[in-house]
Amino acid sequence: MKEMHAAYKMFKKEFPYIDDAHEALGKEIHEKAGPLPDKCRWLIKVAVSAASRHRLALETHIAKAREAGATDAEIKHALLLIIQTTGFPTFMEAYSVFKNMS
Repeated sequence: MKEMHAAYKMFKKEFPYIDDAHEALGKEIHEKAGPLPDKCRWLIKVAVSAASRHRLALETHIAKAREAGATDAEIKHALLLIIQTTGFPTFMEAYSVFKNMS
């Protein structure tokens, strides 16, 4: 996650108004747009970032899911759910990210 954080810090410095708007939208959607509990929202984000093969987002979402109380079994289940839609190789990429964070 260090690479992303370095690039993100540069982005925030260069485009603070875009970052502020982006963060506000993310907070609005994550916290106020519906009834799903925090842990469920992070598990969904784990699956979405895994399915879209966004490694850095997946690392962040796994960490946030754990902070929200998700167990490793729940995170693995979220990852397994992508197999039928995105295929086994995509799952294996995501699973390897998860295992490297364990």
